[in-house]
Amino acid sequence: MKAASPEPRVIGSIHVAGIRESVSHARSEVRRWLGDDHPSVDDVVLAASELLTNALRHSNARPYDLIGLTIAVAEGMVYVEVRDPGSTFTAPHIRQEPEAEDGRGLLIISEISQDWGVREHGCGLGRTVWCAIPAVPPSPGLSAPEPVSDRLADAVLAKRAGSAAAP
Repeated sequence: MKAASPEPRVIGSIHVAGIRESVSHARSEVRRWLGDDHPSVDDVVLAASELLTNALRHSNARPYDLIGLTIAVAEGMVYVEVRDPGSTFTAPHIRQEPEAEDGRGLLIISEISQDWGVREHGCGLGRTVWCAIPAVPPSPGLSAPEPVSDRLADAVLAKRAGSAAAP
């Protein structure tokens, strides 16, 4: 029987307004949470930036909507999750147009991460796009991580409940 993997540890979580300026604020927060000496800080900052930009451009987010960003670590991986309102027309996908001048966000994510995916939360409840980035430089024979589980969402909710209860 496989041992249960440890709970992801949330190292930072914020909600940002659905405006372009939120992306630079989020990049600063991610860098602060991880620290400049973290071996994957640049890839994690880039992933957060790309996923937030995609949420702003391709979801139904309006300027007054909040988009969630969570960074968690577990078993040598850094997980980046962005929760947005979702879209009634499109789902996240990698564009297959190599000559396109934009639309390369998920292509970049697929290159810098070990895995990525989407969790739909139901009609009108939004979606979460996530990626898993190795916390250390890749080595030969590295296996794919298990997809981010709902335990991460549970950990975020528990952290928020704990901080809300504190005086």
